[in-house]
Amino acid sequence: MVYQKPENITQVRNEQKMEDKIMVKQTAGRDQLGDFAPKFAQLNDDVLFGEVWNREEKLSLRDRSLVTVVSLMAQGLVDSSFQYHLMSAKNNGITKEEIAEILTHAAFYAGWPKAWAAFKMAKDVWTKGSPTEDERETHERNMLFPIGEPNSGFAQYFIGQSYLAPLSTEQVGIFNVTFEPGCRNNWHIHHATSGGGQILICVGGRGYYQEWGKEAQELNPGDVINIPAGVKHWHGAAPDSWFSHLAVEVSGTEVSNEWLEAVDDTSYGSLK
Repeated sequence: MVYQKPENITQVRNEQKMEDKIMVKQTAGRDQLGDFAPKFAQLNDDVLFGEVWNREEKLSLRDRSLVTVVSLMAQGLVDSSFQYHLMSAKNNGITKEEIAEILTHAAFYAGWPKAWAAFKMAKDVWTKGSPTEDERETHERNMLFPIGEPNSGFAQYFIGQSYLAPLSTEQVGIFNVTFEPGCRNNWHIHHATSGGGQILICVGGRGYYQEWGKEAQELNPGDVINIPAGVKHWHGAAPDSWFSHLAVEVSGTEVSNEWLEAVDDTSYGSLK
């Protein structure tokens, strides 16, 4: 069998669906300010993230992250929003070497003290808890399936580094998805008019699965999670462990995947 990297772990084989663009979705505005400032929340979720960030034909997500980071640094804003956009920049492909050069260059125009503050946060985002190559090799040796290649095509929907290894792209799609410690995907929903959804089969390490409105569930090798279509959820590694699961596509009609907001650090940090 010749393995081909899929566009998505819930890719649709229908050629028309394969051409559809998966849009960046955001609900943070409505979640946090929907009752108090509904218009601001709508503009944040639907215009800023729903329209501006999705104009990839004009600027890539990587370039938009670069512009956003420099703009926030120039204003001296090194709060939680700055940290969020630094993490997005990392997930969108900006390397440690590149962010160091970007902030160094911007320092001459935005101000040296602002650069110092930005560097402190950037250093934490790019180096804190970075897994070693030995840890990755150890995790892979303890599994039957390969880790595969970095899941760069969908890095913007993950916090941290993930890897993807297609095992079957015929009949039923089966993919081994591996998460470095601390890595998790965004909240998302598998849509279908009938059937659809996903099955997770845990094969290595320790991770978590959580459905919206419920407590997070710890996952270990041998655990199986059935995810019906229409259920908002996320899954990923524990903070201190690599984690791998097989993602099995469930056949359905009019299948699509909707990516939503990131899992916030406070909620994730409460997990052991």
